[in-house]
Amino acid sequence: MQTSQHNYATSKLHGFLYQHAPDMTPYHSSHYQVMDNNMFPGNPSQENQISFQTFGEEYFTLDSAPSSGLYNIYDSPSATSAVSTSSNRSQFSPQGSQSYISDPPQSSDNTYGSPMSNSSVVDDNTELRNQLRELERSLMGPDSPRMADEHYCSLSHGSNHVASSNQLMEMLPRMDLKQILYLCAQAVSEKDFSTSETLMEALDKMVSVCGTPTQRLAAYMLEGLRARLESSGYTIYKKLRCEQPTGSEILSYMHVLYQFCPYFKFAYMSANLTIQEAVGNERSIHIIDFQIGMGTQWISLIQSLANRPGGPPFVRITGVDDSQSAYARGTGLEVVGKRLSMEAKKCNLPFEFHAAAMSGCQVQRENLNILPGEALAVNFPYMLHHMPDESVSTANHRDRLLRLVKSLSPQVVTVVEQESNTNTSPFLQRFGETWDYYTAIYESVDVALARDDKKRINAEMHCLARDIVNMIACEGAERVERHEPFGKWRARMSMAGFTQLPLSYTVNDGVRGLMKEFHENFRLQEWHGSLFLGWKNRVLSSSSAWR
Repeated sequence: MQTSQHNYATSKLHGFLYQHAPDMTPYHSSHYQVMDNNMFPGNPSQENQISFQTFGEEYFTLDSAPSSGLYNIYDSPSATSAVSTSSNRSQFSPQGSQSYISDPPQSSDNTYGSPMSNSSVVDDNTELRNQLRELERSLMGPDSPRMADEHYCSLSHGSNHVASSNQLMEMLPRMDLKQILYLCAQAVSEKDFSTSETLMEALDKMVSVCGTPTQRLAAYMLEGLRARLESSGYTIYKKLRCEQPTGSEILSYMHVLYQFCPYFKFAYMSANLTIQEAVGNERSIHIIDFQIGMGTQWISLIQSLANRPGGPPFVRITGVDDSQSAYARGTGLEVVGKRLSMEAKKCNLPFEFHAAAMSGCQVQRENLNILPGEALAVNFPYMLHHMPDESVSTANHRDRLLRLVKSLSPQVVTVVEQESNTNTSPFLQRFGETWDYYTAIYESVDVALARDDKKRINAEMHCLARDIVNMIACEGAERVERHEPFGKWRARMSMAGFTQLPLSYTVNDGVRGLMKEFHENFRLQEWHGSLFLGWKNRVLSSSSAWR
């Protein structure tokens, strides 16, 4: 099939649906250093380079890293989801990319320092504006009156629109997909409709949901730019709910990612091993899972606890989930309770299931059925980033929920989150971070499945694309994909009263064994008491424990 047949025209892409490591050496022996980073037309042609330097047993921690902000950048391709609201979000919102060991000193948004993901190309608009001025100079000549203004001037400006648009089209063949996409994002951010339209027409011929990782990702990011320009990011997808796949179809798409990529299994195993260590010797255990899905995570833990020396404990699981997860299952939480109860019965483990069918924003203490004498464990699997924080609402459900959990005095709280920084970042910085992060995701899928594999195409569309479009097209309460890096989660957890529990050798060793099932470019790194999953040199997810 020809590439043109796969191009994502607006009318085709508006049918989006929804859903859910580096050769990293052990952190004690190395850190990453940026050698260079060039991106836009006109920059020197030197490519990004990464230098790994060894310092014996010494290392820079999050808190002790030099103020100069050492960080590493990895440049490669990726993809993920589309528009969602607080009740319409994906199960997993986890490419060239970048991962900071400490925050760039100029960033006002990254204040907590952590190994994290952030845009390596659009920290601010300065470089892009410079490149656009250079482009205008080459097109219009150095004496162009517009060049006297030091501020950015749209290429489609006033009476010169037709001429500059034609000249821009002549320049486009010399640019690559990534460069044109960023120029389009700049034009969209400036509400420059003429230039945006010109660039989008060019991009339509370059993107493909069946192409390379970057072509696939660019198709979804282009649609996000269209929706943002039209201020339709939320309404388009809300009106098209009728076109969503059935629950069974969504589960099959999710299973593709579960089978070929370690993002879910990394979260499940690291949390289960941590919980078992913390409460495994108790006689009565209560687990609260704030995004239980199908309950798959707990089957292996039930089996393990059933074989505990001295006999199995009594286990009670409270499953929290909203209407979107119910839609994915095709039914409510009762099917999860029956599934887990059957597994516990087979293992002769005393078991009880409690359903809390609501979003995390709605949860109150009385919804969690807390009983005295229980050893309490709380699980947050790729969930907290969906909670709106102080930048969205004075209710600040993100911090409210953490304080509520702390008031329950849990034995352990497990947190797994995407290692990305899109919560409060300005649009262009967020756009660059989204490209960097999801490039790695798409690359990781690319090594596992053929590019024309229909299951892969559906999995990327229905389990990844909505998140991407949501991050690009939506703002305020309508933007529910709000990732934060580990350093910020650490600060939030500390402010809520939690103390970090370093993950043990048992947890580390168990997860490393799991990683042998997947491609060699998936990497695992232990750092600051937490585990980080990555693809090549891009950190993608973090797993940590708290009390």
